[in-house]
Amino acid sequence: MTDTARQLYDRSLVIDGLQTCAWSREIFEEMRAGGLTMVNAASLLWENFSEGMAYVRQWERHFAENADLIMPIRSVDDIETAKATNRTGISIGWQNTSPLEDRLDYIRVFKLLGVNTMQLTYNTQNYSGAGYLERRDSGLTGFGHEVVEEMNRVGVLCDLSHVGDVTSVEVIAHSRKPVCISHVLPRALRDVKRNKPDHIFRACAEKGGVIGVSLFSPGLVVGNDSTIEDYLDAMTHVLDLVGEDHVAIGTDFSTGHPRPGPWLLWANRDKGYARKLTEFGNTTIRKPQGFARISETPNVAGAMLRRGWSERRVEKILGLNWMRVLRESWTPDP
Repeated sequence: MTDTARQLYDRSLVIDGLQTCAWSREIFEEMRAGGLTMVNAASLLWENFSEGMAYVRQWERHFAENADLIMPIRSVDDIETAKATNRTGISIGWQNTSPLEDRLDYIRVFKLLGVNTMQLTYNTQNYSGAGYLERRDSGLTGFGHEVVEEMNRVGVLCDLSHVGDVTSVEVIAHSRKPVCISHVLPRALRDVKRNKPDHIFRACAEKGGVIGVSLFSPGLVVGNDSTIEDYLDAMTHVLDLVGEDHVAIGTDFSTGHPRPGPWLLWANRDKGYARKLTEFGNTTIRKPQGFARISETPNVAGAMLRRGWSERRVEKILGLNWMRVLRESWTPDP
């Protein structure tokens, strides 16, 4: 890593749009080694209301026991504080709205507890809409329209990463505020269902949203043989579609979960226990060489600069684009 890349990285706000790790002090130390300013910590997948509350409570313990390394994020100003105090800010996120059950008022309750980002669905159908692995994507439900409206009102960012294509388009059209696709890869480069088509990237950007490009190797062109350059090839495709103001990082690191292991097997079944949805829970998945660990996040800045990308573009992708969308989406209605 050159001195120029190091200096650029050190002064930048560095935001990872989604990690789903088995949270521990060791992981928080790796975040600090990687210079991360903020992480959307979204290891909640199928939980109900009481289990969602337990996830919030788990983070309260982590914050109390690791205050030298991490701090809670409730606002964009808190992200600046995390940078200034050399800690990693943790914004609590979900990859499903299942903890809401059928109660719109729970959205505000969880927002007050620090849940700032909610993925509308995880893989399959819920009260709000269809996931990308549902057999028939019937789109945003009537209740889902109200969920999106309430998320807009109270200041929760809506994530569409594991949401079905039809449901995603309808959410983008209905939302008054920008949405995100926090961790995703382009289907145009590798035709797998988890990746998203170009028209959804364009629609997200046209609404002011942001697309976090993922390290998930089954979605990259050469799979487990990928390198950081293959990752940037995928990012380049999205940049060419939507421009540098709408592209960011969303690694989908799942550090600490053994593979195969119970959490990953649970993650890859419908509702955690029913039909098997994918083989990802019991197969070896390697992150791209050069960006295989959280602590290697600084490498991406050097790789971007080697491609001739401007320092301003790199700063936007590292964190400024996330900051803009978070500022717009997290602000509650007056």
